Amino acid sequence: MPNIVKSKILHFLRIHTTLLTAEAFGALFLLLLITTISLGTFLLSQRFLTNSTQKNLNSLQKQYTDLKNVDQYKRNNELQATISAIQKTYSKTVTTYQDLLDLKQNLKDTGDYDKLFAQILQELSQKNYSSASSDLNTLSTNITTEQTKLAQAAVPSTPNTQSAPQSNTPPNSGYSRQTVTADTGTFVVDLIAADLNSTRVIVDTASDGDCSNNCPVLPLGTYVSRSGAYAGINGTFFCPSTYPSCAGKTNSFDTLLMNKNKVYFNSSNNVYSSVPLVYFTGSTMGVRGQSSQWGRDTSVDSVIAMQPLLISGGSIAYGSSSDTKYTNKGTRDFIAHKGSTVYIGVMYNANMTDSAHVLKALGMDDALNLDEGGSTALMLNGRYLAGPGRDIPNAVLFVRK
Repeated sequence: MPNIVKSKILHFLRIHTTLLTAEAFGALFLLLLITTISLGTFLLSQRFLTNSTQKNLNSLQKQYTDLKNVDQYKRNNELQATISAIQKTYSKTVTTYQDLLDLKQNLKDTGDYDKLFAQILQELSQKNYSSASSDLNTLSTNITTEQTKLAQAAVPSTPNTQSAPQSNTPPNSGYSRQTVTADTGTFVVDLIAADLNSTRVIVDTASDGDCSNNCPVLPLGTYVSRSGAYAGINGTFFCPSTYPSCAGKTNSFDTLLMNKNKVYFNSSNNVYSSVPLVYFTGSTMGVRGQSSQWGRDTSVDSVIAMQPLLISGGSIAYGSSSDTKYTNKGTRDFIAHKGSTVYIGVMYNANMTDSAHVLKALGMDDALNLDEGGSTALMLNGRYLAGPGRDIPNAVLFVRK
């Protein structure tokens, strides 16, 4: 009888080892304990509890303990390692693919990069996470190098000159293309200035209210013309339809905004938001370090939340980031003010740190980053100075009072 019991329990352990959880182990241990006690009592009463039987029971208990403390622990660690590898490579794959999509907008031939990405997908399908991770790093580096080349080539120049005039003084009104010297280098910047005593800053949206998926988008030119604006720039970050991570939330944006019709967007998910915002009223551009600090005032002209805040109170507010969207060189779009003069603009071949230092060098009081890259669009008097970029869900506009 002891050998039969031992055989059945071992058989049970072998079959169910791969299915055991911590709770299952506890239940099995209790079952084993009850069985052992009952069997011991029976054998003792029958005078069958021999040294051999005791050794068998001790051996069974040891096998169970080893299984619980070693095999399952190792099994769980291996599973956790696999899950971790999947999470890391999935996240990196999505980010790299989105960078590749952005590159395709400006580079006609991405064949070599497409082939490498296809190879990465093949490696992932074969659970070869190490090779996939290595190739992702290579592809990401190559894309960054290509983007830097494109950013350098995209730097505009004024007509009949090799470069824009050097000046760290922003215009008091109108448009200027100038080269600004900052702590991190020299950068060409397009600036449109407006006096808030004669200009209202409004935000126009393609949607009439909150939209979570398949949201409408329009080119900047349409926003400008239908609102009677004389200047405009693209608005907030959003989820482009070409990004795989945007499935189920295509063309949506999730930061706080009040459009020209005094309609607030995304109020419910910005009650506790730490995303900074700017607002315009009268001759003032105001700043809130966090959206949660702002109510739902409709007496102002406009409200738009974005990140990061670049300048606050004349000082650099932006710290640093490891996000390639911030660290890569490219176009950087912004809205800022100096006293009662408001500026919208684009700087070229800059990362986010450069953007903050350039705006500091220009003497801005406050400045907020806007969407950039493939969304970049800047218009003045019906003409694109940059862009037109992709269609966008909202835009910041200058309208004469």
